[in-house]
Parts: sequence; C-alpha cells; structure tokens
Amino acid sequence: MSNLPHISNWIDGTHAIPSTERLEVIDPATETVLATVDATSRETVDSIIRQSQKTFRNGPWSHADPSDRFAVLSKAAVLLRSRIPEFVELETQQTGRPIREMRAQLARIPEWLEYFASLARVHQGQVTPFKGPVVNTLTRLPVGVVAQITPWNHPLLIATKKIAAALAAGNVVIVKPSEMAPLSVLRLGSLFQEAGLPDGTLQIVCGYGRDTGKFLCENPTLAKIDLTGGLATYKAIASNAAVNMIPITAELGGKAPVCLLPSLDVELAVKAALFASFIASGQTCVTGSRLLVHVDLYDRFVALLQRRVNALRVGDPTDVRTQIGAVISQGSVDRCAAFVERAVKEGGRVLCGGQPTHVNGKGFFFQPTVIETHPGSDLSCNEVFGPVIALIKCDSEEQIISVANDSQFALGASVWSNDFAQAHRVADKIEAGIVWINGHHLNDPSSPWGGFKESGMGKENGLEAFESYTKVKSTIINYGIQPTWFDDEIENARYG
Repeated sequence: MSNLPHISNWIDGTHAIPSTERLEVIDPATETVLATVDATSRETVDSIIRQSQKTFRNGPWSHADPSDRFAVLSKAAVLLRSRIPEFVELETQQTGRPIREMRAQLARIPEWLEYFASLARVHQGQVTPFKGPVVNTLTRLPVGVVAQITPWNHPLLIATKKIAAALAAGNVVIVKPSEMAPLSVLRLGSLFQEAGLPDGTLQIVCGYGRDTGKFLCENPTLAKIDLTGGLATYKAIASNAAVNMIPITAELGGKAPVCLLPSLDVELAVKAALFASFIASGQTCVTGSRLLVHVDLYDRFVALLQRRVNALRVGDPTDVRTQIGAVISQGSVDRCAAFVERAVKEGGRVLCGGQPTHVNGKGFFFQPTVIETHPGSDLSCNEVFGPVIALIKCDSEEQIISVANDSQFALGASVWSNDFAQAHRVADKIEAGIVWINGHHLNDPSSPWGGFKESGMGKENGLEAFESYTKVKSTIINYGIQPTWFDDEIENARYG
C-alpha cells in the first residue's frame, strides 16, 4: 500500500500539494486499489475558484484570438490521439468496461477537440436587420469560470465533450470528475498544458460529489454549471444555483425504449437489442433498457434473444474476447439485484441472468439480464444503470408509442423497422431528445445531445453546446438618427 500512487488535483498548471484526506480509486473487476486522489475541502475549492476568476479576468485565454484557441485545441487532439493506448488502459481499469469497447470509444474522442477547435475558428457573429440607419452587431463572449461535474461511466468522453466546448468559447474550466473514475481526466491537465493552454485555464479537482462537488456548485461566482449525473444530484444543486442566477446544463439519465417493429428480420432485431442494451454493461444514459416488441415478432424474438444473451461472455475486461465487463461497484450489483427482486414480485419472468457473479472469484459483475414484464412496472419505469433489461410485448404500433412515452425520462430512443414510412411515423411521435432510426448509441461532436422531461435541460455537442458557454453582446451603431426628441417643432422624432 505504501507504493500506491497518489494523483493530486491539477491546479494552475501543476499537481497541487496533496490534501490530507484522500479517496481510493478501485478497479471494479478485481477490487484492487489503483491509486488515491484528493478529497478536496470547501476552503480549497473556494480558493481555486477565486484564483480561476483572476485567471479569467486577467489571463490570456478569455481574450485570445479564435485562431489561437483553434491551435491549442487542435494540438490537444493530436496529443490525445497519440496517447490513446495509455488512456484505454486507464479507462478499462477504472471502469471495468471491456477493452474492446474502450478502444472503439476512445479512438473517436479527439474528434470533439477538433470539432470545437474548428467551431471556435469559424463561428461568426451576426448583424441584425435593425430598422433605419443603424448597424447592430452581435458578438459572443465567454461567460466566465464554469464548473463541470462529470460521471464515471464515460469518464474521458464526457469530460472532453464539456471541456472542449467551454475552452473553445474562451472560458476558464473547473472539472470535478467522479470519485469512482477520475484518473483519465486528471491526465488531461498536463496534456492540455503541453498543447499550449495557459496555466490555470483548466483546473481539475477531485473528491466526493456530496462534498467537493457540492462545494463547487454552491459558489455564487460561477458563470455556469454543466452536470452529467442523476436527478437527485441536480436537485441538490439547482435551488442554490437559481438563487445565484447560475445557468445549468443538466444531462440526468434516461430509460430509453427500443421499439422493434414487425417488418424486422428477427436476427437483426436481436442484434439491435443486444447492442442497445448491453454496451457498458447497461451503464449508459441511453441504455436500451426497455425492449418494446411488436406481438407479431415477439415469440421468435424472445427465443433467439435468450440464446444470444445466455452466450454473452462475461469476463476480464482486459481480455479482448470479453463482451460484458464489470459494473462500477458493489452498490451497483446490489441495485441490479434489488430491481430483479422487485420485478419478480410484480409478476415479471426472468428469461436470462438475474444474478450477481464474479470473475476469478473477484469483482463487481452482474449477469446480463432480461425480464419479461408489463408497462407501469418498477423495472419498466425506473433507471437501473446496469445490465437488467425490461422486455414488454406490445399489441400494436400505437401501444409501442404509448409505452415509449409513458416515462418521466426522455433522453434517447430507437426505432427499428424495414418499413420506411412506419419508422418515420413512430419516430415522429416519440418524446425524446435523441431518436435513432435503425441505430442506437450513435454519437458525433456535431450532433446535439440532451433530453426532455426529467432527463435534463440544455445540450452537449454541436453549436448548441458552444453557444451555451457564451453570452451575447449587442452593439448598436447609429449613423443617421439625430437625438432631437426634446427639440421644438421636430416631427417624427425617433424614440426607439
């Protein structure tokens, strides 16, 4: 234990003096401790924010030419792409996700830096059609010091999405990664420094969400909060942010329906379900956790689905043959088991899995699980964030739409059909921020990502994310309207 590495906060261009209180980062597949990180106190958080405010006001980044921001973010993309293997190893260790998933996902992450670098370079202001001899220019300015709270399920991806947008707009960024998987995010500090980002422009602080995250979000001087997490976390910070007039972008999870319509080939339907439901052991905000299957397809679908799910390889995440890795913690295992127990009590039928398991006698694993249940059940309504999937037989297209929309969540959904007209008809009626047709989990830096209802507000990705990190300044240039309002005998004097 004495040789255990400690990675302290990245503050003002260096790893800060370690805090006295520390947290262990655990490999969920082996239950071994990978490293320790700081548990950052309120006093330290407030000090970091004060220094960050000075950096924003007086430092070069908020005043930098867009071409300079483009150069730094583009260089960061090059550096990240060259170091993907080391980040893959870190992500696999700290999340327990299969290495084959990590290689595929992380290979694309530099695209977010490239996209927002390019957006910073080409984004244009506007001139409005202001009436009369007036030119009205609209320019976008950085908002200030922003706080970003990122989760453990896609540590590097989600942090990079947020950081890239905020830096491209010229802000100073304070990131608080999840205490369960902070190691890859901490490594971004020196990478951005090498790319030429001025010291103090990206600060990375660690600690429990209930402590450090709370301290960060309660500071009244923040210009914006960007959160990916649960509804409870949002509620814990929203009231205080509202009092301080701090805007929030919030991505709060989902209960994505996978709508499988009768024109589908059964093998394609099952492949769609497996991909939607079991990537990341079901630990994504758009996990296809409700399989809504048309009655005309149902029996054939269920028979093949059972065979395919039972054959999925649960194993060591570092083995390239492993298809299902660990869940993040023992608490996650217990949550999955509790959902299974409640589903059975409500009349659900376990078709596959349903039990915790281990690999080599260790780790936090749960069998890929499919439970036949009914609309309105606990499993069909609430987010598991694990590999426990609700299967619901639907009698008609109309019922599929009705069940899909019968949720407080509305982040993602997918519609699968060989009937082009039906696919568009169903997709048009589904309430969700992201609707895929004949796909799932598809993501791109240019494509807005965010939900409706209790799935959150605001967007990651795209022009929407970039502009959310800016404030609009309107400059009105009068070149012909005389200020004659109070002169005598002047007709048609202009007030507004």
